Amino acid sequence: MKESNKRQGFRSLLLPAVLLAGLVLHGCSSTPPASVSQIGGSADGAPAGHVDFDAIPNAAPRREPPAKWGNAPYTVNGRRYQVMDRSDGFVQRGYASWYGTKYHGRTTSSGEVYDMYAMTAAHNNLPLPTYLEVTNLDNGRSVIVKVNDRGPFYGNRILDLSYVAAGKLGMVGKGVAPVVIRAIDTNAPTQRVASRKPAAPKVASAGGYLLQVGAFADRGNADNLRYNLQSSLDYEIHVRPGGNGPRPVYKVQIGPLDYNQAENATYRLAQLGYTDTQLLVD
Repeated sequence: MKESNKRQGFRSLLLPAVLLAGLVLHGCSSTPPASVSQIGGSADGAPAGHVDFDAIPNAAPRREPPAKWGNAPYTVNGRRYQVMDRSDGFVQRGYASWYGTKYHGRTTSSGEVYDMYAMTAAHNNLPLPTYLEVTNLDNGRSVIVKVNDRGPFYGNRILDLSYVAAGKLGMVGKGVAPVVIRAIDTNAPTQRVASRKPAAPKVASAGGYLLQVGAFADRGNADNLRYNLQSSLDYEIHVRPGGNGPRPVYKVQIGPLDYNQAENATYRLAQLGYTDTQLLVD
């Protein structure tokens, strides 16, 4: 599975409870219970054999109480994460990845057991649980997943999907894909969200992506960042005014880029210490 080696170091929130005792990762008041079957292997990947992704239904959004674990602030790799109080109206764009056999049967941050054949996902800040509609911007496919875990913690990846969720989105082979995620309002009891197959999807054309590295109230700070980045990157870098308030916000953006360029630029930025980049469709 592409990128699995980059992802393995950031799934520590899924380690068995016996290993979590010496780590300060999720900042919860107590540790989730160990799963009943620690069957994860030494390397992550897809299971053997054929899986009929179309036969597996989406997660069914429903009202649930907050998870007992996984909703407190936590620290990973020296970075402090705050968990949102609510997910109402939440929309985010970025890259999604997936995780599979290594963590199948292990305990997630919420205390549930990870099942790579279930429609679930991991997110850094959303309250547990949250239901999301996830759309693959490369092909227009959409699925519904339940967020019950924390991660990913690499670059500008915003979501780690279960193996089956990634399969239904058509991104298992590539390993990562640009997505837009939208929180589902579970307070609406009659709401039904159907999965969508690609049908004239709105997908970025070649050179249709931007990477936003920062946004500043002061134009000078934005220009300084642009100058520093330009000395290390070979892509076009612009400072663009934006914002809806009385004063403009100056956004530092790289692009336009195609998919591979955006992925390569993300890795390069992470090496330079810029890990909060945001993927935009131009």
